[in-house]
Amino acid sequence: MALRNKPTWELLAEPDLSKVPVEELEYDALIIGGGMAACGAAFEIGKWMPDGAKVAMIDKAAVERSGAVAMGLSAINTYIGDENTPADYVKMVRNDLMGIVREDLIFDTGRHVDDSVIHFEKWGLPLWKQKGSEGKKLTEGGKPVHEGRWQIMINGESYKCIVAEAAKNALEEKGYDLYERVFIVKLLLDANKPNTIAGAVGFSTRENKVYVFKAKAMMVACGGAVNIFRPHSTDEGKGRCWYPVWNAGSTYAMCAQVGAEMTLMENRFTPSRYKDGYGPVGAWFLLFKSNVTNGLGEEYVKSEACKKELEKYAPYGTAEVTPTCLRNHLMLFEMKAGRGPIQMDTPKAIKNFLDDAKAQGMDDKALKKYWKQLESEVWEDFLDMTCGQAGLWASMNIAPEERPSEIMPTEPYMLGSHAGACGCWCSGPNEDWVPDDYKWGYNLMTTVNGLFTAGDGVGASGHKFSSGSHAEGRIAAKSMARYVRDNKDFTPTLKQTAEELKAEIYKPVVTYYENHEKTTDDMVNPNYIKPRHLMERLMKYMDEYAGGWTNYYTTSGKLLDIAAQHLKYLKEDSEKMAASGLHELLRAWENYHRIFVAENHIQHLKFREESRYPGFYYRADFPQTDVKTEEEGGWFCFSNSKYDPETGEWTMMKKHVHKIIPD
Repeated sequence: MALRNKPTWELLAEPDLSKVPVEELEYDALIIGGGMAACGAAFEIGKWMPDGAKVAMIDKAAVERSGAVAMGLSAINTYIGDENTPADYVKMVRNDLMGIVREDLIFDTGRHVDDSVIHFEKWGLPLWKQKGSEGKKLTEGGKPVHEGRWQIMINGESYKCIVAEAAKNALEEKGYDLYERVFIVKLLLDANKPNTIAGAVGFSTRENKVYVFKAKAMMVACGGAVNIFRPHSTDEGKGRCWYPVWNAGSTYAMCAQVGAEMTLMENRFTPSRYKDGYGPVGAWFLLFKSNVTNGLGEEYVKSEACKKELEKYAPYGTAEVTPTCLRNHLMLFEMKAGRGPIQMDTPKAIKNFLDDAKAQGMDDKALKKYWKQLESEVWEDFLDMTCGQAGLWASMNIAPEERPSEIMPTEPYMLGSHAGACGCWCSGPNEDWVPDDYKWGYNLMTTVNGLFTAGDGVGASGHKFSSGSHAEGRIAAKSMARYVRDNKDFTPTLKQTAEELKAEIYKPVVTYYENHEKTTDDMVNPNYIKPRHLMERLMKYMDEYAGGWTNYYTTSGKLLDIAAQHLKYLKEDSEKMAASGLHELLRAWENYHRIFVAENHIQHLKFREESRYPGFYYRADFPQTDVKTEEEGGWFCFSNSKYDPETGEWTMMKKHVHKIIPD
């Protein structure tokens, strides 16, 4: 019987790795990733690097459609503007993330982010403008249309393409290199200088080729982690998810594996989105002023029961703006009480807009034109960033002016740029107002010398979104340049040879071609496991034991012990992952990263004996949110972890939270 998926890879039945070339390259600085943070770094770094320096940007995709902004966006979610200050921004983030944040990093982003937004408009991104300032750029006094206090509306279907073009142009102007379709899978420490980055290794996803890079400094910004938990959609990992499906936790895994200290890795984000299509709800809440109701048609957030529930989480639950996790908590509270499903009351929101227009004297002809404009904005919100939701509405015959749509929390994601806070423990600005234990090196450098990160990679400083990630990339680039200048005499030396690294990368390919003919269907084989099957097992374990959506995000110490045991076996089985070609090799390495991140996540969930983020996760055995500091034996603190690359052991620790910006 013929194989169901007959191999077409060049090496076929003889996995002769001598036929796979290795290119060894040396640079002063590497930018690993292709999203908004990486593009910010690529745009900025040439301004500060010494003349003659060598820099490369490496992306496993194509930069124009890489990262979380790949499909586009309908709004820039972080813009300070004239009405706010960086200190206001810190207060907002602190409140939303239940008090445990790095205020120095957030303030630093807040004072730089608007400059990135100004550049976006300069490069051609269309920003919606208020009446009276149409045609004026921000630098000319143009006033953006606000979706909310911090969000401004854009026509953003080509947002990433515009930002990518500027990044690529900046690289080209300086003679720097760009590698696309090259997946970096492992960072390399220096053989002679302890705790110092020296290189990275990866492979081409388009041809059989391995790349070994040496570098004095690098920034790793490869996004967050998706498909660690079972998604709502069917067919498991092949179904839809909210965050980009290609985000495999590579930032967290690769940095942690070389010893970078991690922070708040128990924090995960479970956004509330339109059910099944994962469409955004922000514009409906903020721009269209829509309300959510329970299954009884009640605006439940105004009920006495919900108000009393929020009081349990004071001062955050009783704040003027309810934190994202607690808004989720109220949805779950209603559903558990049998008052679900939760729905976005789109008909009422649209009717209110039309009634207001009519009350202002708009005649029928003008009203009809106004409705067409409103309808266009309703659909454009999806078409700019989540096309699948528009398709779902169309296929389900949903007219938003006629019937509401169901919303609910998604599966959990690991990220540090949205309303989440996990990531690397990074040094803050070297300024007098920054506490000493928040600064130990160059701005946005991890605890590993020469290793920087930005965007999703920076922990304890969420709510930077696309613009803030770009700004952080620029900050990190400037720091990298300073590090390179200060270490101009450093010569990176690798511990492993290029051939050893190639053999490690291509191991799944060798496993496949040594065993695939032993069964009639290459998806089922006692000698190996395919990447898809391994990922499905990972998502099942995490969902059922580590607080996935099927258990209403609830776990416990005992359940986490079971999850850890399953992951131990899964790691053993991952040694027998098999890849029939380059695409499956990519999927295999994404799984290695996902498993490592899942392990770290479980350790943090187990370590923090409280439910710090109700609505994102619950410890059934520690349901409270602790207000005591670590000095008082409590959990109002950072939970940090450090992996030892030599022993493979993890160390967990608490770190103090400094309040820098007063209320």
